[in-house]
Amino acid sequence: MAADVKFQLIDLPPDEGLPPPLLALNNEFAQELSYLSPEKAAHLVREAAMACRAGEADALLLAFDQDAAYENPNFEWFRDRFERFIYIDRVVVSPAMRGRGLARSLYTALFRRAAALKHSQVVCEINLDPPNPASDAFHASLGFEQVGQAVLPRAGKTVRYFSRKID
Repeated sequence: MAADVKFQLIDLPPDEGLPPPLLALNNEFAQELSYLSPEKAAHLVREAAMACRAGEADALLLAFDQDAAYENPNFEWFRDRFERFIYIDRVVVSPAMRGRGLARSLYTALFRRAAALKHSQVVCEINLDPPNPASDAFHASLGFEQVGQAVLPRAGKTVRYFSRKID
């Protein structure tokens, strides 16, 4: 396993939006992540507690703290229940770069950022229906534990909510 591989992660400047190659990567996986227009992507990058990439478009991570101006039912579920958190909104790794430990590197960097910002937990959701067994296994390996569940009729899916404590 390539879990100890190091990648150069680059923070996205909040005033520059999402570069076209990263927007294309996100939208290639819109079914899992949700489609982003350039304007919506720029808003998300501005609001993010962490917005970073690897390579030109090898991977993308966007995460928000509880104070972000972000309308999203999953984010709002956490905001209604927890005082402070970092919410992982989207992580995507290009198909050509999968299996090299890049997602783990992104999460490790996020855990460090969360600790530096004095957050005690990182949260996310994983689809239950449609199922996402690869994501289930990945998050379990990182110590995430289920804290809730919801049906999102508008999105046509059921999700489970997870949290990982930050030391």
